[in-house]
Amino acid sequence: MSQHVAIMGATGAVGSEFIRILEQRDFPLETLKLLASTRSAGRNLEFRGERIAVEELTERSFEGVGLVLSSAGSSISKQFVPLAVNAGAVVVDNTAAFRMDPDVPLVIPQVNPQDIKLHRGVIANPNCSTIIMNVPVWPLHKANPLRRIVVSTYQAASGAGAEAMDELTEGTRAALDNRPFPPKVLPHPAAFNIFCHDSKIGPDGYNLEESKMVLETHKIFHCEDIRITATCVRVPVMRAHSEAINLQFTDPISEGEVRDILSAAAGVKIVDDREANYFPMPLDASGADDILVGRIRQDISQPDGRGIEMFVCGDQLRKGAALNAVQIAELV
Repeated sequence: MSQHVAIMGATGAVGSEFIRILEQRDFPLETLKLLASTRSAGRNLEFRGERIAVEELTERSFEGVGLVLSSAGSSISKQFVPLAVNAGAVVVDNTAAFRMDPDVPLVIPQVNPQDIKLHRGVIANPNCSTIIMNVPVWPLHKANPLRRIVVSTYQAASGAGAEAMDELTEGTRAALDNRPFPPKVLPHPAAFNIFCHDSKIGPDGYNLEESKMVLETHKIFHCEDIRITATCVRVPVMRAHSEAINLQFTDPISEGEVRDILSAAAGVKIVDDREANYFPMPLDASGADDILVGRIRQDISQPDGRGIEMFVCGDQLRKGAALNAVQIAELV
């Protein structure tokens, strides 16, 4: 059924991806409303060959809107999402505002689509790193329940938004020209550098991104028994996150079994050519819908055969954000 759709945060990196994906997937809609801050109002963005003017986000923006795709920041979502729901819209929110709310389903369509029907007007899109990890991890967990996950992420500038991507570009130019370039968006220079993910460090020493991966996975899997630990860092990559994942299963499992399971898994593409030393890379994942999985091998530190290592890459702006939200909307 066609409907009236609004994008909240339409001029940001994820908002731009929303527009592109709605067009690519021929999403059924009658009208598209583009909402953003006052400074972006009046800009024109293209959709299906037409130019649509960006409107200022206000309390009255949701009249007649049936679906809202939201990615304008947690504080904006907390303020405006309830207004959209009260106006009769279903909201798929891409911020952290509602993810851990027990009354809001947190959904990856390849993992827990059944939770969508539990929504009360809001469905939360998980954190990008959580999505990229769990699209390939879930089918393995279904086949052989997991006991433990150890994950290290290598997160692109795209995860911090369009301004961070611009900062990486300009910072790289400055570094090559031997010019100073003090960062304004990220806490440290991004060019030729790696640093702890730019989120708050909690009293336990884990940054917020790491805690999200733990808590969100437990909620999505409906299983808090899996022991999970994460280390999240920012790397000088423009787009697409990478993750090194170590898994411990309940029963022994071979790398051949893992390949067979993942070969049949939705949203997964195996890239695992040992002879050519060709495995998942951000350059290949950028613009792709699937999560690339490779470096599949037995964990030699677990001699009982219950350990598997693998390396994954996924486009943070697509499956890690906008695509996952649009796939949720398609199921709604």
